[in-house]
Amino acid sequence: MIATKTSSRLLVIVLAAAPLGCSVGPNFTRPDPHVPAQWSATATTSSSLNTESQAVVTWWSTFQEPTLVSLIDRSTAANLDLRAAVLRITEARAEREVASAAFWPKVDANASYTRQRLSDTTTTGAVFTNFGNVTIPGTPAINFPNPSNQFQLGGSASWEIDLFGRVRRSVEAANAELQASVEDQRAVLVSLCADVARNYIELRGAQLRRDVTQQTLATQSELYDLTRQRQAVGLTTDLDVANAGAQRDTTRALIPQLEREVTQDINQLSLLMGREPDTLRTELEAERPVPQVPPALPIGLPSDLARRRPDIREAEARLHAATARIGVAVGDLFPRLTLGASGGVQSQSASDLLKWASRFGSIGPTFEMPLFDGSRWATVRLQNVRAQEAALDYERTVLAALHEVENALVAYKADQDRGVSLAAAVEQSRDALNLARGRYESGVANFIDVLDAERTLQQNQLSLATNTTAISTDLVAVYRALGGGWETST
Repeated sequence: MIATKTSSRLLVIVLAAAPLGCSVGPNFTRPDPHVPAQWSATATTSSSLNTESQAVVTWWSTFQEPTLVSLIDRSTAANLDLRAAVLRITEARAEREVASAAFWPKVDANASYTRQRLSDTTTTGAVFTNFGNVTIPGTPAINFPNPSNQFQLGGSASWEIDLFGRVRRSVEAANAELQASVEDQRAVLVSLCADVARNYIELRGAQLRRDVTQQTLATQSELYDLTRQRQAVGLTTDLDVANAGAQRDTTRALIPQLEREVTQDINQLSLLMGREPDTLRTELEAERPVPQVPPALPIGLPSDLARRRPDIREAEARLHAATARIGVAVGDLFPRLTLGASGGVQSQSASDLLKWASRFGSIGPTFEMPLFDGSRWATVRLQNVRAQEAALDYERTVLAALHEVENALVAYKADQDRGVSLAAAVEQSRDALNLARGRYESGVANFIDVLDAERTLQQNQLSLATNTTAISTDLVAVYRALGGGWETST
């Protein structure tokens, strides 16, 4: 009874002191990334770019392309990589629950039956065999059966008091890892939306180049027929006919390659949607224009990146987790106080098992003081190094993001400027071809001039089609670099 009262008082004292326990190890401080105040002049000297706050939640809607919006919506619902990222969040939540469970007592119940026989050739066994029944005058008979039965019902409980915050630091690290998993899922979502948009634009670009090539092939076939007619009446030579046929066949050879690109783009979109190859052909095989970029593009400031990009936020969460694990390792250097209790009923016969006399039990605290364990100190050093690595990874992620945005903006601006020159070149080439054909039909120019003008026009038209596609994919890269689109999952 006295021991029970003492243990109860100790429990009350520990419960009162537990909230006063400290959390050892360093506290996490949110990093302040070093970023420039403005984007570089080479990336922003364009009338379509401005540093207003960017609206990039559903940036794909700026292309005014319903099919693209539909593809992205379906991909975010069915993509396998995104579904795996969601499962990683669930896994991180379960790991947090495992860490949090250390705050609560552990309670176990047990039941057992044992039949045991001691060897007669041992001292204990010989005593039990020879003196199985002992009678002392004035006392009940004492029975030492051999073999003997033992029935037991019992339970035990233990509770580690988190005096130095080791468990709290574990939960803090688990919460940070959970946040990192959430940001990882958001980063996957950003990449998915950008990949769907890029592949869709590349599909329309391949269809545009195929259309340009088919139109060029029709023109060259017409020119080939005209050359044969002129050769039949002696107005030109067999060499001109052969050159016209060679240029026509060269152009025709480009079409299977473009058909392959169209098929690969359709299959890639099917993969991003978690569908079988060629699933989307019926929906996407009809040619449509390349989605056009909006007239203005707000890009915000470099300081916005750390708040927007999921990979930077994930790196910050990883740093937080690594910092908290230092506290876990330091906490292992300090004493541990555990409250324990066990008890139950125990008897040689089942009929006596529930009697009051069959009870047994123990209760009391356990104080464990580590004196020397080199592995614990090594673990502290290990976690410190890992935290330093996480800090470097955060800096590297921020720096890579800045470069990614700058490069995307420079490419976007350069391709827009290049598109103006290519459009003018196409018009000039078309005029040159008309003049060359007129002069050839009038007999004042040779056929080589016509072939050169035709080849130049074809090259410029294909370059313009490629550049038109590049401008739109460059804009996708800009939005991806800015970290847009992850908000659609929340």
